[in-house]
Amino acid sequence: MKLLRNKEIVTSLLIYIGVSAAAVAGALFIGGGAALFVLIVCLVFISVFLVTSYRRYQSLSRLAAELDRILHGNENIDLERFSEGELSILQSEIYKMTVTLKEQSQKLREDKIFLADSIADISHQIRTPLTSMNIMLSLLAEADIDQERRQELIRELYGLLSGIDRLINMLLKMSRLDAGAVQFKKETISLNELIRTAVKPLLVSLELKGQSFEAQTEGEFCGDAAWTCEAIGNIVKNCVEHTPEGGKITIAASENALYSEIIVSDNGNGIDKEDLPNIFKRFYKGKSSGADSFGIGLALAKMIVTGQNGTIKAENAAKGGAMFTVRFYKGVV
Repeated sequence: MKLLRNKEIVTSLLIYIGVSAAAVAGALFIGGGAALFVLIVCLVFISVFLVTSYRRYQSLSRLAAELDRILHGNENIDLERFSEGELSILQSEIYKMTVTLKEQSQKLREDKIFLADSIADISHQIRTPLTSMNIMLSLLAEADIDQERRQELIRELYGLLSGIDRLINMLLKMSRLDAGAVQFKKETISLNELIRTAVKPLLVSLELKGQSFEAQTEGEFCGDAAWTCEAIGNIVKNCVEHTPEGGKITIAASENALYSEIIVSDNGNGIDKEDLPNIFKRFYKGKSSGADSFGIGLALAKMIVTGQNGTIKAENAAKGGAMFTVRFYKGVV
C-alpha cells in the first residue's frame, strides 16, 4: 500500500496504536466492558485517520500529476477541485506559478521571434551598403577609369562606410539599453544648453539643405544630458531628412512644476497616416524615408526618453509638418 510508504503516516499510525493500547490497558482496571468500548473507539479513530490520510494522499498524488502535466507544457490545467484547507493554499500558489510560467514562456517565444527578425533586419541593413561597396571596388579596379570618376567613387565609398559605422554605433547603444546596462545620470543643465549641444552635429546638414533653425528655450532639464542629446539629435535629424530644402526646423523647450517639455517641429509634408502608428518601431522606414535611412533613430530616441521617466509623441501639426513632443516628468507617472 503506497500510503504506508510515507514515513510520517507510519509514525503517526504507530503513535495512535501505542496510545490505543495504553488506553485499553488502563480500561481493563475498570472492567472488560470498558476495555472493549475503548478498543472500539480507538479502532474507529485509527480507521478515520487512515481513510482521511488516504484521501489526502490521493489528492496530493493528483496534484503532483497536474504539476507534471504543467511542466510538460499542458495548458489545460484544472486545479479547482483542490479546495480543502492547505491544499487550497497550495492550489492558489501553483495557479500563480502556472500563470507566471505561461507568461515567461510566451515572452521567450516573442523574444526569439524578435531576435530572428532583428538579425534579419540588421543583415539586410548591412548587406545593402556592402553590395554597393563591392560594385564600387570592382569599378575602381578597372584600368581605364578616369580620375574624376575615381574620386567620385571614393567619396561614395566613404559615405557608405560612414553609414555602416553610424548603424553599428546605434545598434550598440540600443543593445546596451535593451540589456539594462545603461545607468542614466541625474544632472541639471539649462534647456538652452541641452538643445544647443544636441543640434550642433546637425548644423552642417541644415546649412547644406538651406534650412533655417530656431529654438525658444526656457527653464532647466534634470536627467542624463549625453543620452538625451542623442535622443533629441535623432529627432531633429529625422525632421531635417523629411523637410525639403529651404524649410524650417523649430524647437520650443520649457519647464513647469510637473515636467520639462521639448517640442520639435518642421514645415515639411508631415507624417503619413499609415506611418504614425509605427514610426517609433525599430527598423521601420516610412514611405518618405531616404535610401540612407536605417529606421532606428526614432526607436533609439524613444528608448532613451522612456528610460528616463519620459514620454514621446509624434503627430502632424495643425499648420502642416511633423511635430514631436517629448516630456521628462519630475515624478513617477
